[in-house]
Amino acid sequence: MAGSIQSLERAAAILRLLAGGERRLGLSDVAASLGLAKGTAHGILRTLQQEGFVEQDPDSGKYQLGAELLRLGQSYLDVHELRARALVWADDLARASGETVYLGVLHKRGVLIVHHVFRPDDTRQVLEVGSMQPLHSTALGKVLVAYDPVARAELQEGEREAFTAHTLTDLDAIDAEAAVIRERGWASAVEETWTGVASIAALIQDRRRNPVGAVALNGPVERVCVDGAGGAVRPELVVSVREAARAISRDLGAPRF
Repeated sequence: MAGSIQSLERAAAILRLLAGGERRLGLSDVAASLGLAKGTAHGILRTLQQEGFVEQDPDSGKYQLGAELLRLGQSYLDVHELRARALVWADDLARASGETVYLGVLHKRGVLIVHHVFRPDDTRQVLEVGSMQPLHSTALGKVLVAYDPVARAELQEGEREAFTAHTLTDLDAIDAEAAVIRERGWASAVEETWTGVASIAALIQDRRRNPVGAVALNGPVERVCVDGAGGAVRPELVVSVREAARAISRDLGAPRF
């Protein structure tokens, strides 16, 4: 097993030290508390400051946690609040539809699955929490691209692989579909990532109407679509997915939409 990286251990120790007190700490305080040479402590603090994880008071020269670290922590809390608020509604959607349900958020030019409700039958299934789905070829990704400018920018910068003959990779075509998604309020993907699989997704908003994630239903095309792969997705499933997204959004404090 590879050994730990000493500089990272020391940086983590400094962050824990700054998080544990109610006052700012000077260089000497940090060095003495952790048994570090002042030069070593100063170099680590300077790097953390450049990355926004630590701030230095211009008058006293003392250090405190920076806004970037707090932003990352808030992001972690937001994801877990989203998951907590969605548990009941995702379970209800899976039970009512008989299909798999995913909750996803934007992460590293893709969609991170943060919650997965198994299809309510006796078939063998694998938990996919922590897995990534593409932005351009899944219903989860499409609805985020349609409403979230950050997702749209990340889509443009990333690769758009053609997984099947139905995958859209042209940016203009994706933007045209995004406009349709915004107009009707939901996204679908039929055999665009996996042959034989169709999905429907709707946006989840927070109290400030920011897009914070999406909920999707996935299943075989013969059950999700009216006439199999060649047909439109079933309207009653669209209604169920949109209702679930609205309910989760309301629990997050979003105004009615």
